[in-house]
Amino acid sequence: MARFVLAAVAFMLAPPAQAAEVTALITNALKSTLTELAPAFERASEHKLKVTYGSTEPLKVRDEKGEPIDVAVIGAEALDQLLKQDKLVASSRVIVVRSGLGIAIRKGAPKPDTSTTEAFKRTLLAAKSISFNERGLTGIYLWNLFTRLGMTDAIRSKYKDGSGAELVAKSESEIGLTQASEVALAAGAELGGLLPAAIQNYTVFAGAIVANAKQPAAGKALLEFLAAPDTIKVMKAQGLEPAS
Repeated sequence: MARFVLAAVAFMLAPPAQAAEVTALITNALKSTLTELAPAFERASEHKLKVTYGSTEPLKVRDEKGEPIDVAVIGAEALDQLLKQDKLVASSRVIVVRSGLGIAIRKGAPKPDTSTTEAFKRTLLAAKSISFNERGLTGIYLWNLFTRLGMTDAIRSKYKDGSGAELVAKSESEIGLTQASEVALAAGAELGGLLPAAIQNYTVFAGAIVANAKQPAAGKALLEFLAAPDTIKVMKAQGLEPAS
């Protein structure tokens, strides 16, 4: 797939006046996509890509502190907060994709029933251990969800903080809750299903050039690449969806 995207991007990206290294802070939700497509971007644009991946809130803090970054691609709400602080260039803002929440299970394990909210509740209550990263957008949403569903105490009794997919892959947790697009990053784990539509939570991811970027032109090229239809096709194969 990356070969086909490279061919399309070669026409989309204008040859740079000067090759540069573009430094980016990018949400974990896009890691599987960019791991596959970074070489295509570098060959087509002639820029080198230096990426730090992480959860939205920690990445937002790094940008607030003024780290030398060219581009940020994080949750849209957090990105808009940075725009209000004049940390990013407003005219460069682009919506990239959205990601729903999924359930990570060990490869080969029976897929849980997530067809309804009640089925989802039964699945979690029957699990011996549940993990998710409570410091990211996923954790904020899930704790609020469990409060609404009257499950907070039951979840806390079996909860493990950390990457839901990674802890499942290491057999340290039976069920992991995470962005569906992140499950593929954990060898040994697979996507057991998505949260039911009634309680699903989509995170929209957006990108923008950092106000003090050293390589704004290279940053713009990266944002154009991420928003390109052929790139979105690869993202869809990784569990992401077009935001519109």
